[in-house]
Amino acid sequence: MNNKIKLLAVGLAAFVIGVGANNLAISDTVATATSAPVFKVAIVDVPQVVASSAQVQALKKEQQAKAEDVIKYIEKARKEVAATKDETKKKSLEEKYNKELIQKREKIEKDYTTKLQAIDKNISTKIEETAKARNYNVVLAKGVVLYGGDDITQDIVKLVK
Repeated sequence: MNNKIKLLAVGLAAFVIGVGANNLAISDTVATATSAPVFKVAIVDVPQVVASSAQVQALKKEQQAKAEDVIKYIEKARKEVAATKDETKKKSLEEKYNKELIQKREKIEKDYTTKLQAIDKNISTKIEETAKARNYNVVLAKGVVLYGGDDITQDIVKLVK
């Protein structure tokens, strides 16, 4: 869900930048073709780059391992609660395990968010560095471009593997 929201935000930002860049390009264009400034646009298939990222793959494996650990923890807690005959102790154990589970979940989510932000920053940096090195004026998400632009997706994929 967070990835969809993030992708939507990136797409919307790219569209806004694209419209602004288009207006800038049109306003800077001189009547003669020989004196018009060169405005270079690159496009990147962001979902493809993210899916190809070694960091993203590692994070997915890490999250799966953490999810398995949580499942084992829940199973252990259920067995212990079920084995307890005293209702007061049972209720106390349930509360204890619920609190611990909430803490585990919050820690996992916080860790995931931190790592995801670092990955996003790394990918954005790679895109920016490539764009600057090749003198692109703007980089747009492939999904918002209907025509034109130089596709630098494969170059970015190579950098994030």
